[in-house]
Amino acid sequence: MSERGEAQVRETRRGLWLAVIVYLLFGISDAILIPDVAMQAIAARFVVAISVMTVMEILVATRAPSKWSDITCAVTVVAGYIGWLIPAMETTAVETFRFYMLFGTIFMMSANLFFNLFFRLSVATSATILMIFFTSLAFVPALEQNQRLVLILFYISCFAFTSYVNWKLNEERYNVFLNAREAAHQHEESEKRGAALERLSNTDYLTGVDNRRAVDKRLREYWSNWQDAGTSFAVMLVDVDFFKKYNDFYGHQAGDRCLVMVASALSDMLKPLHATVGRYGGEEFIVLSRVTGREQVMALAEVIRATVEDLAIVHDQRRDGQAVVTVSVGAAYTRAQTGPKLERIINEADRALYSAKANGRNCVRLFDPNDPLSSDDNENIAATLRMAVRNDLVHLVYQPIQNMRTGRVEGVESLMRLKMVDGTPLSPAQFIPVAERTGAILELGLWAIRRACTEVLAPGLAPLASVNVSAIQLKSRGFALAVSTILEETGVPGSQLAFEITEGIDMEGQSDVIRCITDLQALGIRIWLDDFGTGFAGLSWLRLFPFDTVKIDRSFLQDARRPAGRAMLEDIIRLIRNRGLKILIEGLETADHVDLMHELGIELGQGYYLGRPVPIEEVRIKAVPRLATVVSL
Repeated sequence: MSERGEAQVRETRRGLWLAVIVYLLFGISDAILIPDVAMQAIAARFVVAISVMTVMEILVATRAPSKWSDITCAVTVVAGYIGWLIPAMETTAVETFRFYMLFGTIFMMSANLFFNLFFRLSVATSATILMIFFTSLAFVPALEQNQRLVLILFYISCFAFTSYVNWKLNEERYNVFLNAREAAHQHEESEKRGAALERLSNTDYLTGVDNRRAVDKRLREYWSNWQDAGTSFAVMLVDVDFFKKYNDFYGHQAGDRCLVMVASALSDMLKPLHATVGRYGGEEFIVLSRVTGREQVMALAEVIRATVEDLAIVHDQRRDGQAVVTVSVGAAYTRAQTGPKLERIINEADRALYSAKANGRNCVRLFDPNDPLSSDDNENIAATLRMAVRNDLVHLVYQPIQNMRTGRVEGVESLMRLKMVDGTPLSPAQFIPVAERTGAILELGLWAIRRACTEVLAPGLAPLASVNVSAIQLKSRGFALAVSTILEETGVPGSQLAFEITEGIDMEGQSDVIRCITDLQALGIRIWLDDFGTGFAGLSWLRLFPFDTVKIDRSFLQDARRPAGRAMLEDIIRLIRNRGLKILIEGLETADHVDLMHELGIELGQGYYLGRPVPIEEVRIKAVPRLATVVSL
């Protein structure tokens, strides 16, 4: 029985109990008006009451359909009338009984008004009572013709009136029922749409596995369980080897099919293990799994690698002796030394993945905090960072930012590069996390701002320069004051400087960060939102801060070759424009990308097709054609 049916039966049951109590209380009027047969009438009342309530309790206990409770109520009304009428007709108080018979219409009204019966059942019940009344008139002694006519007219009037009122009530009840059904249907559809949108917002549109947003949420859940209950877990980053070569040779559609096949194979393999897989970037996946130790992590990572290799997806453009698509796996798992921040384990997995790729790919590596080649705490990088500025181990390269409408270069992005003492270059992915963890980013960050001002802004080589700024810098006291000093000493107005803040930084509720950004804006410095769409708080950021420009992550441009990907890119562009902000799309690598920028009316673009990052010696800002293939700096 449905929940609504159970509720209706319970309501009918309560109503019947009340009716039975009133029915028994009318035994008092029996004792007063027809005392000679009162005992028989009262006894009949109790027999009817006990019988019908027993039946009703059985219906409730057995969860019988609601129609049986309605039928029970109808039978109760008829039985109650007969049970009272037959003993009452034996009274010798004839004069009193003639008027007492009028109370029989109460049963008729109860059938039509006081029970939630179907209209036809109600009318049939009250009609049955009317017929019983007509029949009883033949057995009532010494009833005058006028009295008989009055009783008949009264009963017929009550029958007609209560039946009409019942019909109107049922009509209203039916309308209420329809409205309730419609509201319930709309609520159900709304919940379904909400669930569908929730699934869509958490699903990668291409592969069908979790997207970055869902992965971030699940990561936080895993991390909370680790912090609160000590439930350990592993993070594995899975990168498809030589995927760019695969895309370039076989085409983007084949590349998409490759990613779908890899994602599907990983999902099917991990499902029985209660592990999850998500797409973390273009050709990078992430696997989260509960683990109990090092051996289990390594075994699972090897199964992941072997699963993809067993797909035997042809990739004969690679030059490493392999002819099929493979993956490199970097893994890390929670340990006592993991540290208090979730980002730590992601960085560890990323470093392990870098090690796997550096060791020939198609292999697995587990982060080892004691291994200087994979540890992000190794003393070599930390020592290099401490001496980087004074020993000229760090320098800036500049990548042009082009106005897609006029073809002119409107600025450059300043990118930091670092080399070891022996000349070995280090990627930002290697030294930036160490710099942030050790605090070296504070000195390096101010150095980068000063160098960008003196190298390109003060000489007038670029109208604007952007510099990436980390959360560590924004949280440090005196950062805005230090920047103000740099601007004053170099003679560069703040309006020529832009700070790029990555969306992935979680700074919700960080009042000191908000205050610092406000102070920077007061200096005229433009605040740009970098990598929009890849983090978990993009919309919140647009609401919290008055950004000057929003940089859309390159992954959306790469996906724009598909209708669904293009639609998503257009939605993001529309959202940003509605906020009145400038748009810069990075990752322009082909002429098709440039054409798409013109179609979408994008103001600013950046990417290898327009110009690669180059040292200051090669910077030459000049006007370029609207559809330039190369931009010299």
